[in-house]
Amino acid sequence: MSSFFLIPLALTLKVAGSATVAAFLSAVPFAFLVSKRRLPFKRGIDSLCTLPMVLPPTVMGYYLLLLLGRNGPLGRPLDETFGVRLVFTWQGAAVAAAVAAFPLIYRSARAGFEGVNVHIEEAARDLGASELRVFWNVSLPMANRGIVAGCMLAFARAMGEFGATMMLAGNLPGKTQTLSLAIYTATQAGNSAAAFQLTLFTSVVCTTLLWGAEHFLKRPF
Repeated sequence: MSSFFLIPLALTLKVAGSATVAAFLSAVPFAFLVSKRRLPFKRGIDSLCTLPMVLPPTVMGYYLLLLLGRNGPLGRPLDETFGVRLVFTWQGAAVAAAVAAFPLIYRSARAGFEGVNVHIEEAARDLGASELRVFWNVSLPMANRGIVAGCMLAFARAMGEFGATMMLAGNLPGKTQTLSLAIYTATQAGNSAAAFQLTLFTSVVCTTLLWGAEHFLKRPF
């Protein structure tokens, strides 16, 4: 295999893996709180967590650029305090992919938590378990099918992220050029053979993940 294929592939796996982990760590707590707690502005929080799913990717990327750019409200302190710059880096691509993947884990985890029998959670509390222990030993294991399926879908979504990644991280070969961006570059250059190979590989991986998520959800306990 040529470096034209291997380098974007390695970068895509790194970006998608990092994005999925970040989305998991942030989406699962939000899903638990929204599904199990009475919160002020609960519908607003739920809508905000779902927004990246329906927002045009370029719009989402523009918001991220405003937020995380060198003069942005988060980008400037990150740069001045920690020396971290996300624009035109693979880490920026991972952030963009994580935001895009977040709703898939959030909605799957929320559905999983809502399906947990509240009487079992109450029984654990009656036996003296703390809220953290109830979450870790009861709620999370019983919602794990939805969460794992959501993570698989999120990984596929992160692999295919294009618009927000292009806006925040750019399309720099060997640095921020993922498979989706490599397909775009090959198409623009008239390299139909390379574009087809990259497209076929991406399609196979994403289809496999979709099948795996559906199969996992249908498994009996």
